[in-house]
Amino acid sequence: MILAELRLNHFRSHRALRLEADARPVAIFGPNGAGKTNILEAVSLLSPGRGLRRAAAEDLARRPAAPGWKIRATLSGDGDVHEVETFAEPGQSRSVTIDGKAAPQAALARLVRVLWLVPAMDRLWIEAAEGRRRFLDRIAMSFVPGHAEAALAWEKAMRERNRLLKEGVRDPSWYAALEARMAEAGAVIRANRHHAVARLAAAQDGADTAFPAAALAIADPDDAPPAESAADLEAALAAGRSRDMAAGRTLTGPHRSDLSASYSAKGMEAAQCSTGEQKALLISLVLANARALAQEDGVPPILLLDEVAAHLDRGRRAALYDEICAMGIQAWMTGTGPDLFAELGARAQHVAVSEGAAGSVAAIVESP
Repeated sequence: MILAELRLNHFRSHRALRLEADARPVAIFGPNGAGKTNILEAVSLLSPGRGLRRAAAEDLARRPAAPGWKIRATLSGDGDVHEVETFAEPGQSRSVTIDGKAAPQAALARLVRVLWLVPAMDRLWIEAAEGRRRFLDRIAMSFVPGHAEAALAWEKAMRERNRLLKEGVRDPSWYAALEARMAEAGAVIRANRHHAVARLAAAQDGADTAFPAAALAIADPDDAPPAESAADLEAALAAGRSRDMAAGRTLTGPHRSDLSASYSAKGMEAAQCSTGEQKALLISLVLANARALAQEDGVPPILLLDEVAAHLDRGRRAALYDEICAMGIQAWMTGTGPDLFAELGARAQHVAVSEGAAGSVAAIVESP
C-alpha cells in the first residue's frame, strides 16, 4: 500500500497542498520552518494516535485563523484503492473516514502501516522509559494492528482503577471487574511486545545492512511481580491494591515496562554509545521493522524519516537510500537541501518546499 495522493487543507503551515506520488521514495527539501515536517506529520496521521509530534487535534490547525483542518489521502496497492480522510473541526477531536464511511482510528492500522523516525527520538535510549514504551508499542502495532485496541483498553480501565485508588474506595467488587479487563488487555500487550522484539531480532539476523544490529530486551521494574499470563496479572493487581492505594496509582502492569537495547557487535548498552551510534541503532531498528513487515506479506510499510540525512555522512546516506530502494519502500524523507538526496537521483521523487505569503508551498522538481 502506497500513498498515491496527499491533500492538506489548513493543516499546520499548509493552507492547501496537493502532492501525487508513486512507489518511489519522496525526498522533501527546503529551509528550516518551510513546512517539510508538517507534511510528514500529516502522513503519520494516517495511522492511529497523535502522529509523530503527538500533538492534540486543536494544535494542528493553521494559525491564526484555525478554521479546522483536513487531510485527504488516496492509498493504492494490490489492485485496491482506498480514500482516507482525517479531520477536526474547532474544539472537536480527530475524526476518520475510510471510503466515505466513519471509522475508528484503530481501523487505519489494518489499512496501512506507517513507521517513523524523527529527531526527537535521538535521545530515546537516555531519557525516560515512557518514550521507549511508545516506540515499542508502535512497532508492536505494525505487526499486530489490534495492539492499539488492547493498549486503549488497558489505559481506559487503569484510569478508572486509579480514580478508585485516589478516592480511597475499598470495595473489592469494584476493583475485580476492572482488574479482569486490565489483565486481559495487559496479557495481550505483553505478548505483542515480545512478538515484536522477536520479529526485529529475526529481521536483523543476517541482514545485508550498513547499520549496526541492536539487541533488544523488555524488562519490568524490580519490584513488579512476574505476570506472564492474564491470570498472573490479575492476581498481582489484586495483591497490590493496598500498595497502589498508598501510591494513588497502579504500580503493576505493562505501563511500567521498559525497553533496553545494546550494540550487538560491541556488547555495549545503547545508553553508553556515542550519539552517532545511538542514531545508527535507531535507523537499524526502523529498517528491521520495515524489512520484517515486507517479509511477512510482501507489502512494505510507509516510512517517514525526518532530517535523517543530516546525521549521516555521504557513505552512510548512500547505504540508507540503497536499502530503502532495495526493499521497495515508499519513504518520505526531509532535509534542508537537495544535495542531501543527490545519491538517490531519479530513484526518488524530489519535492521543494518554501514559505510563501499564504503559507507553505510545495512543488515536485527534477532530481539533482
